[in-house]
This record gives sequence, structure tokens and C-alpha cells, in this order.
Amino acid sequence: MRAAHELVAREGFAGAKVAAVAGACGVSAGSLYSYFGSRDELLARVFRSAAGRELAAVRAAVDTAPAHPEARLKAFADTFTGRALRGRRLAWSLLFEPVSPVVERERLVYRREYAQLCEGVIREGVVAGLFAPQNAAVSAGAVIGAISEALVGRLSPEVSQKAEAPDEQLVAEIREFCLRALGRAPS
Repeated sequence: MRAAHELVAREGFAGAKVAAVAGACGVSAGSLYSYFGSRDELLARVFRSAAGRELAAVRAAVDTAPAHPEARLKAFADTFTGRALRGRRLAWSLLFEPVSPVVERERLVYRREYAQLCEGVIREGVVAGLFAPQNAAVSAGAVIGAISEALVGRLSPEVSQKAEAPDEQLVAEIREFCLRALGRAPS
């Protein structure tokens, strides 16, 4: 699992071929099938493990933020964005890289988890009168989509584009966009 995770973090799911994983472990490719029924099963477990760590970090940031909806939304956006920018290749793989249907099912599970976490924060903000009245479930999906879309060019291993702004500025701009989108006046 560790070898496969390291390959995904460096080369994406496409680079985590059975022969490459086995080679990194110093074992034969056939021996991997003693532990995993297929490459897809291995990669789904790698996805689950890596995505679980990322979700846990975002959840911990939200849970330890001051009990104020804006602070909690800032923690959500800043942690998600900041971690993605620090681990660009892994983030690209977890969020955007084309994957098998087996891995895509795992991706959808984690997208729902992020949406539920964000939805709870938005509901708190609506109840507190800090965010405009809205369908929190729809808004949570839109916030996560906006964050992801704002990151896609920065994370892509295929696109070599000069960053228009430093990462810290991008994190701040994404955070402020999310707050404004939910109905909070800009700071």
C-alpha cells in the first residue's frame, strides 16, 4: 500500500502499474495478487487511504476552528486548498485524474463526505444569519466545485502555466469567493 501510495503521489494512478508497485516493494507482480484481487482493488484502497487522510485533515480543521460558521468555512476552504497545493500531484490524482470505475466509486463517496461536512457549516451560517438563506446541500456542492475548479490549472501535471499569484494569495481568494458566494459581504 505504501509503495502504491508513493507512486500515485509522484506519478498519479496511471503510474501505479502492478509491475511498478511490485518493483518498488522488491517482489514479483504475481505476489501482489495474493493481497489484492486486481490492480483496481489496490488502487481503490490507495484512494480510500489517501482521500481518508485528506478528509480527516479538513474535518479536524473545521472541528477545531472557533465555533463560528465563517471561521469554520474558512478552515474548510483553507485546509482543502492549502493541502492540495502542497501535494499537487496527489491532489490532482484524487480530484481529477481519469480513473477506473472502481476508483471513481470511491471518489464519489469522498465527494459526498466533503459535501456533508460543508453543508453542516453552511446550515450553521444560515441559522446564525451570517449566510443568505439557501439550500445548504446545493450550496455545499457548488462551494466544493468552485474550490476544485479554481485549483485544476494549478494542480494539473499536464499544464505548465505560470502561476498568476502565489499559492497563499490563491488560498485567500478562494476563501473569500466562497464566503461571498454564500451571501457574506467581502471583508
